[in-house]
Amino acid sequence: MSFTYQSDDAPQERAPDQPQVPFSAPPIYTYILLGGIAAVALTQFTTGLEASILSAGFVKPAFLQGHEYWRILTGAATHGSIPHVLMNCYAFYSFGKIFEILANRAHLAIVFLLSAIGGGFLSLLFVPAGISVGASGGIVGLIGYLVIYAFRRRSFITAEFRRNLLMNIGFILIFGLVLYQSIDNFGHIGGLLTGAVYGLLQIPSNEYVDPRSAGPVVQTAGVAALGIYLATCLFSILLILHIV
Repeated sequence: MSFTYQSDDAPQERAPDQPQVPFSAPPIYTYILLGGIAAVALTQFTTGLEASILSAGFVKPAFLQGHEYWRILTGAATHGSIPHVLMNCYAFYSFGKIFEILANRAHLAIVFLLSAIGGGFLSLLFVPAGISVGASGGIVGLIGYLVIYAFRRRSFITAEFRRNLLMNIGFILIFGLVLYQSIDNFGHIGGLLTGAVYGLLQIPSNEYVDPRSAGPVVQTAGVAALGIYLATCLFSILLILHIV
């Protein structure tokens, strides 16, 4: 994938106050969130996968009838197999590091958390009797945001980058609908739509306003979203270990 944010041909007077944010900062939030996912996965696979899913997964009857509303979050911290968590971690790293280059990392945490919840609710609406696990709703939300970014910033983002994003969406849909029927497609669709809507609301329509800048309110919201997901991971571990 290739992209460039600033254009040497763009008239300087059109963006005199555009902040200069370096591209080289490490994807800190991506690493932190991946650490939370990995900690939960390690707990699952060392204590028993099926029991861990029943304890902390998004068991929808327990959510609806047992009023265990926390499951919509803990379900996004648990996974169903080693390949499942490895694929999600790879996808999260791949899209997370791109996200933190193109946008402020606070939005990464916010989009991931909101998309995980949005995907959970759409899955609950269409498949109310099943069990869902995995962070993929939040990850697909990052893709939805990046798609909006790529088209709103088409002067700075290459056509190849946009094609790669659309190909990833197509792969996710085909893989879920045709090749692997157990994938929670409604969770993916809900996450994708949530991330896209957030991008439409957040990414400035003026292409010369740098979306990587963020005020104190957004920064605080990003830290809060990061903290909520990490607390969810810790709570999931405590549930799996039957400490709570």
